[in-house]
Amino acid sequence: MDITDINQFLQLSIGRWRSQRSGHNLAFSHFEEVRSTIDIVALETDEPAVIDICQLYGFDPTTAFHPFRMSWEGESDWDDEETLAGNCVLVPIPDPTNPNQGKLLREKGYAETIAAIGEYRITEDGTFTLLTEYDRAAAEERIWFATPNLRFRVSLIKTSDGQGVLTASFSSEIRSLSTQ
Repeated sequence: MDITDINQFLQLSIGRWRSQRSGHNLAFSHFEEVRSTIDIVALETDEPAVIDICQLYGFDPTTAFHPFRMSWEGESDWDDEETLAGNCVLVPIPDPTNPNQGKLLREKGYAETIAAIGEYRITEDGTFTLLTEYDRAAAEERIWFATPNLRFRVSLIKTSDGQGVLTASFSSEIRSLSTQ
């Protein structure tokens, strides 16, 4: 599917997704399978959580573009008794010179559960690419749509210098079309 800009990508992402993720933890030589439900809900730019994140990083909240809340709940085959759950607010801030790249402000990071700021861009083939550097690691994520209701995600957690890969995962995500 040909995604031409960040607006189209973000609009397509809103909804409930069923995700199946296969992850490889290279440090522990462990393979994990996670099944989860992901909800992506659009937020208004004047919501307190959006304003707080913009102020945390020194951005004018009026520059926020399609902020959203992502929440998830899932189960891993690694630990049958643990339910994986969480949520975070994400605020895209487009680059004024190129609207298909910019910063993604996160309430909580992916590789470390601290506030984080990443660099995103939409590639020529419509792939959303996000690079986020943390204190002890770096995350690289790529998301693309095969159809409006099927998307794929590849994630890598690398060492802070970017030379070694700690974890790698692949997810297929199907939009839930039920109205329940």
